[in-house]
Order: sequence, then C-alpha cells, then structure tokens
Amino acid sequence: MRYLYIISLIFAGVIGHSQQADSVRNPVPGNVDGEPDGKRFYVSEITLIGNKVTKDRIVYRELLFAIGDTLLGAELPGTLEKSRENLLNTSLFNFVTIDTLQETGRPFDLKIQITLLERWYIWPFPIFELSDRNFNSWLASGDISRVSYGAFITWDNFRGRKETLKLRLRFGYNQLYDFFYQIPYINRRETLGIGFGAGIAGNHEAPYETKDNNLEYYKNTGKYVKKEGFAFVQFLHRKDIYNSHKLEIAYNNYHFDDSLISLNPGYSFEQRSDLEFFSVFYEYKSDHRDFKAYPLTGYYFDAGFEKIGLGILDNGGIDLLEIKSTFRKYWKLNSRFYFAWGLNAKFSNDRIQPYFLLKGLGYGRDFVRSYEYYVIDGRNFGLMKSNIKFALLPPKVFNLGFIPTDKFSKVHFAIYTNLFMDLGFADNPQSVPSLDNTLENNILIGYGVGLDFVTYYDVVIRTEFSVNRMGECGFFLHFMAPI
Repeated sequence: MRYLYIISLIFAGVIGHSQQADSVRNPVPGNVDGEPDGKRFYVSEITLIGNKVTKDRIVYRELLFAIGDTLLGAELPGTLEKSRENLLNTSLFNFVTIDTLQETGRPFDLKIQITLLERWYIWPFPIFELSDRNFNSWLASGDISRVSYGAFITWDNFRGRKETLKLRLRFGYNQLYDFFYQIPYINRRETLGIGFGAGIAGNHEAPYETKDNNLEYYKNTGKYVKKEGFAFVQFLHRKDIYNSHKLEIAYNNYHFDDSLISLNPGYSFEQRSDLEFFSVFYEYKSDHRDFKAYPLTGYYFDAGFEKIGLGILDNGGIDLLEIKSTFRKYWKLNSRFYFAWGLNAKFSNDRIQPYFLLKGLGYGRDFVRSYEYYVIDGRNFGLMKSNIKFALLPPKVFNLGFIPTDKFSKVHFAIYTNLFMDLGFADNPQSVPSLDNTLENNILIGYGVGLDFVTYYDVVIRTEFSVNRMGECGFFLHFMAPI
C-alpha cells in the first residue's frame, strides 16, 4: 500500500539533512514592506508555477482573491494564508507557497506568485484487507485466513480537473468489485458536480449478532453467506470555498444465507433472505480546518440524513430515517500547544432496525478510544472527544536526494504527543438482556496518551495507550486524525 512505501522513504531520509518547514503549515506570506495596514492593494497579476497537470481554473477556484480585486493591507497576510490552506486541502499538492511582488513606481499594485508542488496522482497498489472492523480487532485474533487481496487503482486529479476515478478488484475471503467516478464541477461557474458508482460484493463470513459486546460471526467457506449489489448517483453543490452539499440516491440489493436468519431472526426485515430498496442521503458540510488530514486550528461541521426505503419496491416495509451530525473545533494555545474538541451524534426513528443495518459505536471514526475491541449497538448515540497536544517535533522538511522526482523526494513530517479523554453513550431500545451487552445504554469513558506521526500524502500514524472505565488498558494503532 502507498502508506508503507511513503513510510519507508521517510525513515530512509530522517538521517539526512532537515530544516524547519515554515512553508508547510505556517509560512510568512510575501509582505508588502513599509506600507500601513490601512492601505489597499490592487491584484494586478496572478502567476502559477508548478501545476503541470492541474488546470489553472482548479487552482483559481480555491483562492480568496482574483485579478482585479482590492485587498486591505491588514487582511492581506491572512487572505494569502487561507488561500494556501485551501489549496493544500484539495489533496492535489504536497507544498504550496504564495509570494507577493511589487512593481517599481506602482507600490499598491500586487503581483501574486503561487508555487505548487503537485502530488503523484495515479496509485495502482495491492489490496491487503482485514475482515475485522479495524486493525486492532484483527490483531487480537491474528487469523491470517480472514484476509482479502486484490488490486485497487485510484486516479486522483483525473484529466487535471480534480476528478476522482477508482476501480477495485478484491478477491479472497471477502470479494468486492466496484468503481467510482466523481466530477466536482460540470458547470461554468464551478458550483455543481456529479458522481456515480456501482459494485457487487460477496462475503464468506458475516456477523449475525452482538454478544458480550463483541461480534459473533457465521462462516461458510463453501458459499457466500451475504451478497450485495449496489449503484448510486451523487449530486454536488459547492457555491463558495468552505460550504458544500451532497445528495445521493442509491439502489441496494441483498441476499442473506438462511443460516444467518436462523441464528438471528432479527437479522433482516421480516426474516427475508432477499431485499432490495432505494435510499436517499443528504449531507451539508462547513469545513474551515487549516489542514483537513490533521487539523490544528479552525472548525468543521456537518449534518445529514439518510432515508432507507422509499416505498417504491417490495422491500418488507423498510422505512428507516437516520440523522447524523458532527462538530469539531481546534485551537492553537501557543506556539507548540494545541487543543481540540469534537462531538458526533446519531438519531434514528423509532422503527425496529434489522441487525445488518444497526450501527452504533465501534465502526469507522465512531468509537470511544480504549474500547476499540468492542461493539456497542445503538439506534442513537453521542460521542465526545477531546485532545490536548504538544508539537514534540514541529513540521520539518527534508530531501531524499536518491529519488529523482520531487513528488516523493521532498518530504515534510511532524510528531505530536497528546493527552486525551473521550465520552460516549449508545442508546439501544432493542437490547436483548440474554446477550449480555453491558456497554449498551451506559456511559463509556476512555482516556490516555498518544504519539502522532504526520507526513505528506495525508499520512497519519497514531500510537496510543488508553484506559477504559472497566480498568482495561492497552496499546492501539490508528491511521487517521483523532478528532
């Protein structure tokens, strides 16, 4: 996978020369020397350097200024810095610097020069996936037979227009064949986009219930116990820089082995082994983070709903509604200390949910740290995360001279140590006492210390030691920002 390749390059170059990476996170934009902050400056020219693949208009779309704009001197450094962050958050560039130039005799005319170092956009790499919910759950079992393999091709910035093209062929334990194509802008004003995808999947093993706060699996190596087909279309709207909307309409088709329904009559709707239904999903995002892969300042908010079952197909009466929302805030306390706080919540209607759709805490990003080994089912949940971190090694830049392309030879990295505490609660009115899921309908508390490694291509590697309210403790490994 690309993480392993990038990490090997990083550790090969750590022993080489390094320097402070002022231009990675907190560059000092080109200053207009000697001019009062109250003066206004006219943007007479914008020059782009280094975008060999990316179209100019994709770069201009992320800027907070344009040719012909007038900028107040006091606001100029902040405007340039936010524009630089916007370009980095496209995930199209590893490095971005913005400088200002002035013409002799015309002190209030600004020429702005933007220097870009593009990423590598085509990633054909092998698939090595674990059937468990996360890496820590698989590590606890160590069962190598529960591994899937194949090939995954992703082409970011396809045609230089910020388009995304993905193709996945996964064989082995759990099979999946799917594709996805997204075009962010289809109109001249660059506010509307579209995406679509489809796929089929087959699983030799599937969880059929939660017992003692762990998933219980049914396995049959001779046939698929769960099969799925899906297709969807997305409609995107991004009028300004920081706010966006997504509407997705999807078709889903499931087939379950009779054994799954025998083991858990509540696994499917009306104990059906075949289901097909439409769903509609809407999400609004407001993203003001400085660096989305590992934010230190700013805030993020999203809110969305999903309606599963539109009454169009004979689907056993599926009629579910879920509402989810996330808020995260990031503060810089001083030059090396940072604080972050986040809240996630999900609410569902009061309809009985089949087990295969019931997702509470323990999936994706929705987990209380120190409870990685557990699943807490719930129709509704709330999750609060907090973090205080110290820049043990502030952002650095080094060059790997033996690599001929600057897409990989110029590397930035940083290391942060942190203290954290999480709180969570999953409300499950469908809880079955005989299954002894003691973490449902109870407050979950986790706290600990961590060490985070951050580098280019949005790579984040976190190691954490955490303790839960039951007194259990352990080391855990994660590959995304904690909040």
